[in-house]
Amino acid sequence: MIIAWTLLLAAIGIEVSATAALPRTLGFRDPGWSAVVVLGYAVSIWLLTLVVERMPVSIAYAVWAGLGTAGIALVGYLFLDEGLDTVKVLAIGLIVGGVVLLNLRGAH
Repeated sequence: MIIAWTLLLAAIGIEVSATAALPRTLGFRDPGWSAVVVLGYAVSIWLLTLVVERMPVSIAYAVWAGLGTAGIALVGYLFLDEGLDTVKVLAIGLIVGGVVLLNLRGAH
Protein backbone atom coordinates (compact mmCIF):
# COMPACT_ATOMS: atom_id res chain seq x y z
CA MET A 1 0.00 0.00 0.00
CA ILE A 2 2.97 2.31 0.57
CA ILE A 3 3.70 2.17 -3.17
CA ALA A 4 0.15 3.26 -3.98
CA TRP A 5 0.33 6.23 -1.61
CA THR A 6 3.77 7.22 -2.95
CA LEU A 7 2.50 7.08 -6.53
CA LEU A 8 -0.59 9.04 -5.53
CA LEU A 9 1.46 11.80 -3.89
CA ALA A 10 3.68 11.94 -6.98
CA ALA A 11 0.60 12.22 -9.22
CA ILE A 12 -0.73 15.06 -7.06
CA GLY A 13 2.59 16.90 -7.08
CA ILE A 14 2.91 16.62 -10.86
CA GLU A 15 -0.71 17.72 -11.40
CA VAL A 16 -0.26 20.74 -9.12
CA SER A 17 2.96 21.67 -10.93
CA ALA A 18 1.27 21.40 -14.32
CA THR A 19 -1.64 23.51 -13.12
CA ALA A 20 0.74 26.13 -11.72
CA ALA A 21 2.39 26.32 -15.15
CA LEU A 22 -0.92 27.01 -16.94
CA PRO A 23 -0.59 30.82 -16.89
CA ARG A 24 2.78 30.53 -18.67
CA THR A 25 1.14 28.79 -21.64
CA LEU A 26 -0.41 32.14 -22.64
CA GLY A 27 -3.62 30.42 -23.68
CA PHE A 28 -1.62 27.53 -25.19
CA ARG A 29 0.17 29.92 -27.54
CA ASP A 30 3.57 29.13 -25.97
CA PRO A 31 4.47 25.67 -27.27
CA GLY A 32 7.13 24.91 -24.64
CA TRP A 33 5.00 25.64 -21.59
CA SER A 34 1.98 24.09 -23.27
CA ALA A 35 3.94 20.87 -23.71
CA VAL A 36 4.99 20.96 -20.04
CA VAL A 37 1.35 21.31 -18.95
CA VAL A 38 -0.01 18.60 -21.25
CA LEU A 39 2.81 16.20 -20.36
CA GLY A 40 2.36 16.92 -16.65
CA TYR A 41 -1.35 16.16 -16.81
CA ALA A 42 -0.73 13.01 -18.85
CA VAL A 43 1.87 11.69 -16.39
CA SER A 44 -0.37 12.55 -13.44
CA ILE A 45 -3.34 10.66 -14.89
CA TRP A 46 -1.11 7.73 -15.82
CA LEU A 47 0.16 7.53 -12.23
CA LEU A 48 -3.43 7.72 -11.00
CA THR A 49 -4.30 4.71 -13.17
CA LEU A 50 -1.50 2.78 -11.45
CA VAL A 51 -2.80 3.84 -8.05
CA VAL A 52 -6.37 2.64 -8.67
CA GLU A 53 -5.02 -0.85 -9.34
CA ARG A 54 -3.94 -0.88 -5.68
CA MET A 55 -6.66 1.07 -3.83
CA PRO A 56 -10.33 1.92 -4.32
CA VAL A 57 -10.87 4.54 -7.01
CA SER A 58 -13.20 6.55 -4.76
CA ILE A 59 -10.45 7.00 -2.17
CA ALA A 60 -7.68 7.61 -4.71
CA TYR A 61 -9.66 10.20 -6.64
CA ALA A 62 -10.89 11.98 -3.52
CA VAL A 63 -7.33 12.33 -2.24
CA TRP A 64 -6.04 13.32 -5.69
CA ALA A 65 -8.71 15.96 -6.21
CA GLY A 66 -8.78 17.24 -2.63
CA LEU A 67 -5.06 17.53 -2.04
CA GLY A 68 -4.57 18.80 -5.59
CA THR A 69 -7.09 21.58 -4.96
CA ALA A 70 -5.51 22.47 -1.63
CA GLY A 71 -2.04 22.25 -3.15
CA ILE A 72 -2.76 24.57 -6.06
CA ALA A 73 -4.46 27.05 -3.71
CA LEU A 74 -1.29 27.10 -1.61
CA VAL A 75 0.97 27.37 -4.67
CA GLY A 76 -1.24 30.17 -6.01
CA TYR A 77 -0.87 32.09 -2.77
CA LEU A 78 2.88 31.48 -2.37
CA PHE A 79 4.05 31.83 -5.96
CA LEU A 80 1.31 33.21 -8.23
CA ASP A 81 0.26 36.33 -6.30
CA GLU A 82 -3.21 35.00 -5.49
CA GLY A 83 -5.03 36.11 -2.38
CA LEU A 84 -5.78 33.94 0.61
CA ASP A 85 -8.65 34.96 2.85
CA THR A 86 -10.67 33.34 5.60
CA VAL A 87 -13.28 31.93 3.23
CA LYS A 88 -10.65 30.30 1.01
CA VAL A 89 -8.87 28.79 4.02
CA LEU A 90 -12.18 27.49 5.38
CA ALA A 91 -13.12 26.01 1.99
CA ILE A 92 -9.76 24.25 1.71
CA GLY A 93 -10.20 22.94 5.24
CA LEU A 94 -13.60 21.52 4.30
CA ILE A 95 -12.09 19.81 1.25
CA VAL A 96 -9.27 18.26 3.27
CA GLY A 97 -11.74 17.27 5.99
CA GLY A 98 -13.91 15.54 3.42
CA VAL A 99 -10.94 13.60 2.10
CA VAL A 100 -10.03 12.53 5.64
CA LEU A 101 -13.60 11.38 6.30
CA LEU A 102 -13.68 9.38 3.07
CA ASN A 103 -10.42 7.71 4.00
CA LEU A 104 -11.66 6.87 7.48
CA ARG A 105 -14.86 5.42 6.05
CA GLY A 106 -12.94 3.51 3.37
CA ALA A 107 -10.81 1.84 6.04
CA HIS A 108 -13.87 -0.02 7.41
